[in-house]
Amino acid sequence: MKLSAKEKFSYGLGAVGKDMVYMLSASYVLYYYQDILGVNAIAMGIILMAARVFDAFNDPIMGVLVAKTRTRWGKFRPWLLVGTALNAVVLFLMFTAPPALNGSGLVAYAAVIYILWGVTYTMMDIPYWSMIPAFTEGGKEREGLTTLARSCAGVGSAVITIVTMMCVAALGQRKRAALLAANGLTEMPAEGSPMRQVIERGIEREGFIWFSLIVAVLFVVFILVTCLNIKEKSTVDMEAPTVGQMFRALLQNDQAMTVVVAIVLVNSAIYITSNLVIYFFKYDFGGEGWRSAYTLFNTFGGGVQILAMMLLFPLLRRFLSALKIFYVSFGMAIVGYASLLVLAFTNMSSVYLLFIPGFFIFAANGMLSVLTTVFLANTVDYGELKNNRRDESVIFSMQTFVVKLASGVAALIASVCLGVFHISQDTDTEQIIQVAKGSLVGLRMTMTVIPVAGLLAAVFVFHRKYILTEEKVEEISEKIREKRAKE
Repeated sequence: MKLSAKEKFSYGLGAVGKDMVYMLSASYVLYYYQDILGVNAIAMGIILMAARVFDAFNDPIMGVLVAKTRTRWGKFRPWLLVGTALNAVVLFLMFTAPPALNGSGLVAYAAVIYILWGVTYTMMDIPYWSMIPAFTEGGKEREGLTTLARSCAGVGSAVITIVTMMCVAALGQRKRAALLAANGLTEMPAEGSPMRQVIERGIEREGFIWFSLIVAVLFVVFILVTCLNIKEKSTVDMEAPTVGQMFRALLQNDQAMTVVVAIVLVNSAIYITSNLVIYFFKYDFGGEGWRSAYTLFNTFGGGVQILAMMLLFPLLRRFLSALKIFYVSFGMAIVGYASLLVLAFTNMSSVYLLFIPGFFIFAANGMLSVLTTVFLANTVDYGELKNNRRDESVIFSMQTFVVKLASGVAALIASVCLGVFHISQDTDTEQIIQVAKGSLVGLRMTMTVIPVAGLLAAVFVFHRKYILTEEKVEEISEKIREKRAKE
């Protein structure tokens, strides 16, 4: 039976909420703790990377637990609902650091809460993506649902990218009057003054508290709709594997490992840029209107990303195979980064010039996010045929892990960049001008050259190892149907 419109809508809505939460953490946790709360950039990079190392052990185990689950509601939905509720609470706590904490206490709080966020996010993310092979039969239906889910996830990411700083500033205004009064002021100090920086940090801190609460509530509501209207249909009932068997299955599924490596490299490139772009606008593009320029750029980019997933990808799919679109997307991203680097070394008097590289980068990002999930879903069938196991949960636990690993790698690289080049809220305007030829050049190179290197490495690995063409996928699906018919 084909999926109903209600099922598709419910599944897509869950993706919106899920990626709103993920993007808020991936793009703003470093900024929140380093630039607003004053935690050392290198320390934050180590915390974010260490949490991903922990996930290397936690995520596959979570996949095993999901695979072992047997309830009247299925194996996925209980974990999806519980994980969402816990993750929403931890997300709020992540952006509500106690004001009394500072120094080592704040570092410890950041470390503990971020690890907890990763654990609880895994609890819901693995079941969510594992459901795709479980209630689709492969081929066009699976690709269509994956495209829809990734498009909706892109909407969630884009919403956060577009509105976060605007909402944070608006929600934090209630704190503005109190901060001015506490410092004996009646109006905001001059741009670039230390007192203005203190007040702006207070406004942003308050704004993040309320904004994270709103996102957390929406997250729970959206996933609840998913859980009420979606249930697996085609999961094969088989004996739950051990942890050792799961790791062997992953190592034996060479196609899953190839896709995993590509996802790490692609997402590392994307997240390096997303972590540093706010610093680029704040300290490089600069000026009192940097927030407006940043919001405008993200609005454009978010719109392009959504349109790329919902319109450009389906349009190209009429004429090109998924693999060809994959390579086209890589080319677009590299062109975007190259043009961004060129423009960064010119007189950036207008944010509209940055729309040129923004179009190529965001459009490529949108299509690559859809394609990597499609390719990973195809490896589930490949693994079943090759290893006689249908390991949706474990295969998709690898996606959860590697996406978070990529965000950790990107945050570490971004943190090293910020630490080495002394780019932070504590740097006043005069110092920023003095180091523009050093620190800001380093910022520009980090957010463009390193991502290009990662993308080229991903193309090289994928082109050499990935064999699941559309014809091969259809052949595998047919063999599995024949095999099941005989059982």
